[in-house]
Amino acid sequence: MTRPSTQVRYMAGMVVDATGSGMYLPLSLLFFHHVTGLPIERVGVIMTAAALFSLVGNPVAGVLVDRFGARAVVVGGYLVRAAGFATYPLVDSPLTMFLAVALVAFGDGSYPPSIQSFVAAIARGADRDRLLAAQRSLRNAGLGAGGLIAGAALGLGSGAAYRVIVLVSAAAFVGAALILRTIPVPGGQARTAERAAGPARPSGGYRLVLRDRTFLALTLQNVPTAFGYMVLSVALPVYVTQELGVPASLVGVLYAVNTVGIALLQIPVTRRLIRYRRTRTVATGAATFAASFAVFALLAGVTVQSVALAGVFAATALFTLGRCCTARRCPRSCRARLPRRPTAGTWRSTSSPGRSRSRWLRRC
Repeated sequence: MTRPSTQVRYMAGMVVDATGSGMYLPLSLLFFHHVTGLPIERVGVIMTAAALFSLVGNPVAGVLVDRFGARAVVVGGYLVRAAGFATYPLVDSPLTMFLAVALVAFGDGSYPPSIQSFVAAIARGADRDRLLAAQRSLRNAGLGAGGLIAGAALGLGSGAAYRVIVLVSAAAFVGAALILRTIPVPGGQARTAERAAGPARPSGGYRLVLRDRTFLALTLQNVPTAFGYMVLSVALPVYVTQELGVPASLVGVLYAVNTVGIALLQIPVTRRLIRYRRTRTVATGAATFAASFAVFALLAGVTVQSVALAGVFAATALFTLGRCCTARRCPRSCRARLPRRPTAGTWRSTSSPGRSRSRWLRRC
């Protein structure tokens, strides 16, 4: 029996991962508010403090990828997050909540540099382009499916539903780890022998990254965009349920609208924007983000619930369009370094030096 190809196994792992993540992301704050009874404000402070561990996981993963390989770090990060999610139902105090969230945050922080290094290791040229494009679409579809499942579970109004969701998410991370573990890495044996003979220090290390002003400028520009991305999964569920009175079961639906919308609109939006300067498309995306947040804020003064619901979906659609505009184009200032690739993710993978690639990728 022929084993599935590398691309098929990789995408299967992404779908399993995204479905599990999509079930939990729309209700992260609501989960701990529900199971611990702590005020939502205190839950937010504890989660924010614990999430700082992702800042530790990011550079640590960069070093580990250079030493042990991307696949090992990706699999390890999945298992760390699975362990964290498995402890969520046991949380009964602010301290245990902090420790559980910190463990998951550390695993989350390890994901960006390790997965992008992994893609760079298993795919080349046009195959890498196609793999990244398919990954984005399938991940968003999986996140949307997970959000719908979570919405249906929350509609039951049962505390057990919250616990089932986080345990299924933990199982999804284990499943993704097992799938990606089977993917062979070209040249893996040669790299293992090289590491066994004695690890070579990456040329320049982080000093090389910090000297690249263009790369650092792109990273700085990504900061407000990254905060914008987090609104839908972190702040919006609390805002729409606590301030606007939207039923909790609709939170997953809103998340699905966003993720499925990206899966469907990303390619046609990119084709429309490709004729314009990169700086203009990024600015358009930021302005669209701002418009969506303004609509959300204005809805606090709406007293008719049907109007508020329509406004929430309209603002979510604007948010989705903003993500489509910001996700695909690199600033023109980086154009000299940009290979002929359609995505920023591919550019980061191809423009960073091979020996220190993971250290470069962690900064974006």
